[in-house]
Parts: sequence; structure tokens; C-alpha cells
Amino acid sequence: MPMAKQDEIADYVGKQTGTSDWAMIDQERINQFADVTEDHQFIHVDEEAAKMTPFGGTIAHGFLSLSMLSKLAAGNVL
Repeated sequence: MPMAKQDEIADYVGKQTGTSDWAMIDQERINQFADVTEDHQFIHVDEEAAKMTPFGGTIAHGFLSLSMLSKLAAGNVL
């Protein structure tokens, strides 16, 4: 879909926008991202140590989540 023009934005009030297909962020993807960025903090890659954190397991890198925006935004309006 094309970007909405300023005068068309009101047409989207009450409508669902910005939806996308699901994107899997699993431990393999997290580990690959850690290798590429050389960010191997335990909270991302050490499943046993990460169990002891308030999160209860590993978490994705913030920049990994951020880097997914282009995939998720493809084809969306606004």
C-alpha cells in the first residue's frame, strides 16, 4: 500500500492499520544476530544464566527488534 497523504489520514480513524505477517524471532536468530554484532551478553545467548533473570529466559537484542521494523512495515499504510 502507498503512504497515506495528510488529508487522507482521517479516513483511517477506527480502522486497523500497520498489521503485518508474523516474524519469528527465535534463539537461533538471536544467536546469529549476536555473532554479527559481536554482542554476546549472557541475557541474549546464555539460556541457563538468563533463566535466573526477571525475564526468565533470553531476550532479543533491542537492535534486533528495531531492525525488524523494515520487514514489518513493508506494504503498510502510515
